[in-house]
Amino acid sequence: MDDRKPQLALLARRVGRSARRAVVTLVVAGAAWAARAVWQIRLAAAGVPASGPPDQGDGRHRPLTSLENSYHFVSALGDAAVLLCAAAFLAWLLRIRDNAAALSGRPPRHPWPWVYAGWVTPVANLWLPRSLVVDVHRAIAPGQRLPRCVNWWWGLWLAGSLSAVGLMYCTGSTDSVIERAYTDVWQLVAADAMVVGAAVAATVMVRTLTTAQQSRTVPLHRPRLSFDPPVQR
Repeated sequence: MDDRKPQLALLARRVGRSARRAVVTLVVAGAAWAARAVWQIRLAAAGVPASGPPDQGDGRHRPLTSLENSYHFVSALGDAAVLLCAAAFLAWLLRIRDNAAALSGRPPRHPWPWVYAGWVTPVANLWLPRSLVVDVHRAIAPGQRLPRCVNWWWGLWLAGSLSAVGLMYCTGSTDSVIERAYTDVWQLVAADAMVVGAAVAATVMVRTLTTAQQSRTVPLHRPRLSFDPPVQR
């Protein structure tokens, strides 16, 4: 009898639930980022107000227009969606990583704190999150080719988040993004498109790796059927 069966059955159910939450939040975050791009195009089409950009310099800010106010609202919703998505995605990654370790019988190559710290540690955040996903794939599908969606996800994420526009999202104010929309909207939209593409690729990746893992765990905890003939009385 395999003593791992109950543990693997529980992990399979948990990773399935985590994957569904991750997929839902990825779709929501991608839609929220697409909405940002739509509002940025609307700002560019409206043009800079006669009073100039929101930040007037020397610490002075003019009252926002209704369109600029609505962009602040859309941007805040997008930030909230991204935070929820990050929490759900990391929960899925931790679950599937634990399940992969149980399947392979080997401890993960990176300690669990790196699931979180790998995204914020300078230099390491350029490769470690992808490495964690690659390790999961190798554990659940040894010898098989890495799905293309993993590289698409990571390449688009790096391109969108580490571009000059992507860094501005992290370090600049919403008003500075509005000002950029008035002058260089297509750079903003290009960065937004890469982030939306990364969310789509991540959705495919979550589904692909979860399905691959469940295809290995389900046979391990599926109840054995008996084909013995009935006892004649």
